[in-house]
Amino acid sequence: MKRSVPILLAVSLIAGCATTPAVFTDYDPAVNFGQYQTYRWTQRPEGFSPLQTQRLVAAIDAKLRERGWTQSTNAQVTLAGTIVTERRMRIDTWDTGPMWGGWGWGRCCWGPGWGAWGSFNTTTTVRDYTYGTIVLDMFDAQTQRPLWRGIAMGTVPESPVAQTNAMQLSVDRMFAQFPPTSAAARMP
Repeated sequence: MKRSVPILLAVSLIAGCATTPAVFTDYDPAVNFGQYQTYRWTQRPEGFSPLQTQRLVAAIDAKLRERGWTQSTNAQVTLAGTIVTERRMRIDTWDTGPMWGGWGWGRCCWGPGWGAWGSFNTTTTVRDYTYGTIVLDMFDAQTQRPLWRGIAMGTVPESPVAQTNAMQLSVDRMFAQFPPTSAAARMP
């Protein structure tokens, strides 16, 4: 039982790091998105795996098709995507020893036998992981006016299958309220 506690804690900490990507969107509320139906890529998101980039572009294209938008060389909207990844490190430390003790038990800096809590076994784990951010911007093709921005960020899973699933979830959440209902669209 004593050996299983650190293992259970480590598994729960690692599982806790596999979180759902955080997704944020922003748009110009004065824009009537109903006037747009065509788009083209001016900058495809690059910076990670070429296969994952291909899947990301396909997922975004599929979401726009679902909303009635089509790709065109003479498009009304231009898309610019960016992927940024960085290596991060997480250091976790926890006590695994007995929690009994008290004054006069254990070791401390006040002298032999004068500890505050008793003896502890401390475990530290270091986890290296990749953190990724996807940014997608939409602009009016004629005026270059910014229209919409979607951002998804989170821990990048190690497995390509899990990466694809997390990326699809990010795109699904990014486009959940797209096209946004703007003040211009609500005017009679």
